[in-house]
Amino acid sequence: MLISRNWLQTFFNAELPLAEELEKALTFHAFEIDGVEAKEDDYILDVKITPNRGHDCLCHRGIAKELSAILKLPMKRDPLNTSSSDLLIRTLEPELGALKEGSSQEALVQVRIDTPLCNRYIAGYMKGVKVGPSPEWLKNRLEALGQRPINNIVDATNYVMFELGQPLHAFDAGKLAQKDGRYHISVRPAQDGEKLLALDEKEYQLDSSMLVIADANKSEAIGVAGVKGGMPAGINEATTDIILESANFDGISVRKTAQKLKLRTDASARFEQVISPNLAAYAMREVSDLIVKIAGGEVVEFVDVYPDPKPEAKASVTVEKINQVLGITLTGAEVADVFQRLGFAYKEESGLFEVVAPFERLDIAIAEDLIEEVGRIIGYDRVPGKVLPPFTKAPEINKNFYWAEKIREYLTSQGFSEVYTSVFADKGERVILNKVDGVRPYMRTELKEGLIAALLRNIPNKDLLSLNKVKIFEIGTIWNDGREEIHVCTIEENSIKKISGSGRSFEFNSSATEKSLEAFAKEIGLTHVPTQYDNLPISNTERYQVFSKFPYMVRDVAVWVPNSIESVEVLQLIEQAAGELCGKVTLFDRFEKPASPDGGESKVSLAYRLIFQSFDRTLTDNEANAAMEKVYAVLKAKGFEIR
Repeated sequence: MLISRNWLQTFFNAELPLAEELEKALTFHAFEIDGVEAKEDDYILDVKITPNRGHDCLCHRGIAKELSAILKLPMKRDPLNTSSSDLLIRTLEPELGALKEGSSQEALVQVRIDTPLCNRYIAGYMKGVKVGPSPEWLKNRLEALGQRPINNIVDATNYVMFELGQPLHAFDAGKLAQKDGRYHISVRPAQDGEKLLALDEKEYQLDSSMLVIADANKSEAIGVAGVKGGMPAGINEATTDIILESANFDGISVRKTAQKLKLRTDASARFEQVISPNLAAYAMREVSDLIVKIAGGEVVEFVDVYPDPKPEAKASVTVEKINQVLGITLTGAEVADVFQRLGFAYKEESGLFEVVAPFERLDIAIAEDLIEEVGRIIGYDRVPGKVLPPFTKAPEINKNFYWAEKIREYLTSQGFSEVYTSVFADKGERVILNKVDGVRPYMRTELKEGLIAALLRNIPNKDLLSLNKVKIFEIGTIWNDGREEIHVCTIEENSIKKISGSGRSFEFNSSATEKSLEAFAKEIGLTHVPTQYDNLPISNTERYQVFSKFPYMVRDVAVWVPNSIESVEVLQLIEQAAGELCGKVTLFDRFEKPASPDGGESKVSLAYRLIFQSFDRTLTDNEANAAMEKVYAVLKAKGFEIR
């Protein structure tokens, strides 16, 4: 989440610390910072919001509230006004003014929710707005976050979303149908095969697992709920009347829809994290006030459908438990100070705090949640270090771990490479009840099947790996005959049968051996496990290097050279001439031609294989051929004969 320091400053009278200090404060008490970027007269913090706080901190107000608590800086304005000591969340009437129910016959905008996946829908009807460019201050705020200003109506909805974390949308009322002088908005499942031309000018095919916002008077979808608005009701310069949407949709439903459509937006990212339905009313008031300010017009009415209002979140904890868990000694006054800074309403009696969390804090439910809040706000640096008691007995060696390490050491010494394959299979005894994608829903009963597939994938890469043949093994868990066991399986290729794969043909046959870990251990002479952690294998690998994700190209060259020339000399010449795109040169064939009876001198044929590959692109034949021409030229210049 990109956060503007200048924007944060609008929440405070006191001057905020420098960006570097804000970074430290957030890092040590709330969230990691991925970076800070200077942008003209502003600083942009890239805040890594943790999943448990996505519901309230994917916005400037949320970060401002955190800084207020951490730095003990009072906020001059809080659009949610959750700092009140009143234990009850304020009713909507003070927020929205004269509120008409969605089912009211007098309402000019009728709202109907036809799905349990929409928790709340507020429609705000405004007349007489003038669509045009946004004022400079609003453009600057959005551009600082990498957003492109569009017009004052759309920019206002985006601004309030980045301010409060509640996605909003505006429809052109003039493009909607009226029946008996009234508009009719419905939230319903999409029809299978239903299509929508979205605001990105792309057409999306929907299905019944998705929600749409529809113009019910003509049964037409005008937006994908929680994801993207549609062109049928898009705002343009001719728009004068608008219907504002401030709603709350099921986070899982929105996430699945965004994934299916490959259309993840700032709005969907917030709904995915789950936000409080109560936030919708505050955001509606903010955006309608802002539009009146920058685009004129008047608010005609608000219509709110909120079938199941969410109860306030309560939790309780004692000072004794806080100190026990954190390992420090805090007084009741210190705990009370933390809750006050966070804006938590509470009652305290004899060390027991009964707390009502602000409605936007969906992560507060149990005593441990309150303890975490106290710990992070006071600073975990106050938790003293403690020396662990000595371990009174020698640690036991896990036999499976020991055997696995010894077997791994043995097989690598025999030229095998270790691989890891999927534990899922197309068939088996144990089925996965909650497999996300439904593909290969069983637990594997053997390692062999996965190793054969891995062997086939790796044989075409022998040249790149400088291998004569592929030899691989795996140590892993299988589920068979009602038991869970650790097996080891080895497989290597033999040239017998012709197989086609990866665009190439090669000779292939495999010999595979699979045994239980204990059986294989005995086979290589491991009959017992030592009692101490001595003589356990330690990797002697000196370095690792990254590999390219792009395909490689193979070229061969064979030359006649005098007997006096060493093969390494020729290899070095080839490496220098081939250039940086040549990642590997290996000698794969050598034979000597004896001197002929008529006096011809003996000579040697050397055949080299060159591997060309790039780390940033797929190479073309022309690039590889050009490099080979340089190789030929250098070899000929040395007097060698190209075969």
